[in-house]
Amino acid sequence: MITLRPATDADAGAIWAMLEPTIRAGEEFTLPRDMTRVDALGDWFSPGHHVHMALRDGIPVGSYYIRANQTGGGAHVANAGYVTDPAARGQGVARAMCVQSLQDARALGFRAMQFNFVVSSNSAAVHLWTSLGFATVGRLPAAFDHPRLGAVDALVMYRSLTDAGQSPHPAG
Repeated sequence: MITLRPATDADAGAIWAMLEPTIRAGEEFTLPRDMTRVDALGDWFSPGHHVHMALRDGIPVGSYYIRANQTGGGAHVANAGYVTDPAARGQGVARAMCVQSLQDARALGFRAMQFNFVVSSNSAAVHLWTSLGFATVGRLPAAFDHPRLGAVDALVMYRSLTDAGQSPHPAG
């Protein structure tokens, strides 16, 4: 069973242990592959980020944050970032985090969630987000420089968090 709770400063080491291999691989995040621990954790714990931990039997297996996607007139749309421990991938961790993050975003007053830059070759993420009701509302041709595949598209994915504003192309 996966439990989720707000992250604390004491979780920084566990979060870095998950972020570092993902950043170094350079296949999912638009972060510099040589990003330092200090910079990566500074980004993850940026002001305005609501950071959470996912644990299985008390062991960290994932983390996510929620933030406003934009300020001003766009502040009602959430954005989120997720990282799963490489050893726990394919075990429902990302699904549990996304489901909880959608609930958290609603509780924080957000009316929608938007992922600005989903790497199209990250088929597991695209499949998961689609299964949870996100629609691909935009495609950025060759926007991501994948270290193995070369230039690949990035997707903009969106999901309403209100009954009245459901996405025009709900999936899953």
